This record gives sequence, structure tokens and C-alpha cells, in this order.
Amino acid sequence: MAAVIEHKSYARVGLLGNPSDVYFGNTISFSLGNFWASVRLEPSIDLVIVPHPSHDLVQFNSISHLVNRLQNEGYYGGVRLLMAIVKIFHNYCKESNITLHDGNFTLSYDTNIPRQTGLSGSSAIVSAALSCLLDFYKVRHLIKVEVRPNLVLNAEKELGIVAGLQDRVAQVYGGVVYMDFDKNHMDELGHGIYTPMDVDLLPPLYLIYAENPSDSGKTMDDITIAAVSQGIVNISVHSTVRQRWLDGDKFIRSTIEEVANIAVEGRKALLEKDYNKLAALMNHNFDLRRRMFGDNALGAMNIEMVEIARKVGAASKFTGSGGAVVVYCPDGTSQVKQLEDACHKAGFTFQPIKVMPSFLNETDLQTLKSK
Repeated sequence: MAAVIEHKSYARVGLLGNPSDVYFGNTISFSLGNFWASVRLEPSIDLVIVPHPSHDLVQFNSISHLVNRLQNEGYYGGVRLLMAIVKIFHNYCKESNITLHDGNFTLSYDTNIPRQTGLSGSSAIVSAALSCLLDFYKVRHLIKVEVRPNLVLNAEKELGIVAGLQDRVAQVYGGVVYMDFDKNHMDELGHGIYTPMDVDLLPPLYLIYAENPSDSGKTMDDITIAAVSQGIVNISVHSTVRQRWLDGDKFIRSTIEEVANIAVEGRKALLEKDYNKLAALMNHNFDLRRRMFGDNALGAMNIEMVEIARKVGAASKFTGSGGAVVVYCPDGTSQVKQLEDACHKAGFTFQPIKVMPSFLNETDLQTLKSK
């Protein structure tokens, strides 16, 4: 029997520059070790996609159970994500003249990434599945690391999910990554310029999120968050902002450019370990997003999470488009304790962030060196 293959892909935090990744901007993101999705591939006679016992639930105790389930978590689980990446992977290999053997497999998945938290739960499942396919077909050396985030994104686009590359880059590379989505580079090569950074450059960071979010906003630019993958979020406001950008709206264009520059300045601040500057940039990033999208779009609960951190003097911003907040406490332990107490009083979950180092192996690194 061939060996069982299993890969994890971690949640991600957009530290600076989002949402400029979908506007040819710059971002800094990192892998969040607190949560992950895992995919298991086992060789089998037939090709089988296994529904998750809870995320792809089709058996209920009652009609009320079914209705409550759909209201809280939507119609979609992870099966369609696995099917989509298998199709995209197959088609890419065919178009690239990469030969795949005839063996079949069974794919199953699990995830502990909280839903509707903007931590890229959907793309984590797709990214982990892609890693399994690379190893099962022994083609890891033939598909460049820079290309893999596009495959993940294309699988999600296959399902009508419209998003940017930032999250998928962070999940494919691991660690901390500075991303430059220069338009000329994107037009020519189809991907950005991705520069890994030392995870030790980050100060201690913290995560705030709601276990059962009820008001996660009306717009999300990061469609990998569960609300959109479940088909329960209205993205009309984001569509309006994007259309204004496409139409050359001076305010939107200049604000997006300012957001992108935050990541450029943030990279310098991290390299110099200027954490006061980092704090200011985090706050400014959120303020610019709020200016563009408005409070109604961001959601009262999301704004409350940001403001609860700011009230104790901490820097805070969305990890993605809402649902969770990344926090830096410049005054140290006493400020952390003050914020933790405030979060618990408000009913939010508060925990230290664990940053995962890069998990690219030697074969992956060789593809980065090849032309």
C-alpha cells in the first residue's frame, strides 16, 4: 500500500496593507499557528471525496436543527473546495504537459479555524489539499511555489469566490511574507514578488475574535472567510468600492495607494524593530479601511473589537476583512492583562498569537531558484 499523505495549512493574519492586494498594492501577512486545516490523502481504488461529519452535515435531529445550522453556518462545507482544487490541479498539469499517474485516492479534511473570523479558513483547506496532490503525484518539483497560490485562488474562483492572492501566498509560503503585487509583474508573470521575512522580527501579537459572530459586516474583500464561502454575505459595498477604483475615483485610488504604502513602511519598521511605528501603521491601516467602506459595511461588532483594544492604548486592525482583530500592546504585560480582561467582559475571545515559521522544504526552495 502506498503511504497516506497528510498536510496542514494554517490560518493567516493580514498584518499590514490589506486590502491593497487586489489593487496591485503591497501587504505583509503571516501564518497563524493557533488554527489550521488538515487534509488527508489515502490511495484508493476509486477517487473519493469524503464529507466532513460536521462541516458537511446532511443528517439533522429536526427541521429546526437544519434551519439553525443553515442560518449560522450557511449551505457549504469543504467538499466543494476539495473537488475544485482537484479539477484545477488536473487542468494545470495538463496545460503544462505534466504527466500524472493513473492512481486514485480518497481525500478527507478537518479544520479548527473559527468560521466568520476572516482567518482564511476556506483557502487553508484548498492549500492543504494542493500539497497532498503535489506529493501523491510526485510533481512538487515541477510546480513552482510562486504559482501555487494562483492554483488555490483559481479553485476558489471556480466556485464563484472572488478574492486576492494575499491569503494564499501566506498559506503556501508560511512564516511572514512581504508581498508586492506590482501591476507590470502581475501582468507579465501572473503573480507578485514574494519576499519571506524572519518571524523573529515580529513583536508579541494577540488575537481577538468572537466565537459566534452575529454582525460581521456587510462587505468582505477577503472572500475566503467563511461567511462568503457559505454564501451568506452581501458583497455589494465592496463591489461598489472596487467599481469606484476601476472608474478612477480619486479618493479610492489615493486611499488604496496609501494603504499599500503602509506595508512598504511596515517592512522597514519591522527590519528596524521600530514597534512604535508598527503600532501607528496598524491603526492607520484600519482607519483608512473604515474611511473607504464605512461603519455599516464593517459591522458594529468588528468595530467594537478594534475599539476595545484602542481604549487600553493598544494598536489594532482587522486580520482580514472582519471577524477577528490583530493587536499589538506596546506597553507590555500590564496592558495585555488589561485588554484580556476587557475582552472577556465584552464576550470576545482573546489569545496570544503563535506565528508559524516557513514550511517550504528543499524541493520547494529549488523551484524558487529555477527560472
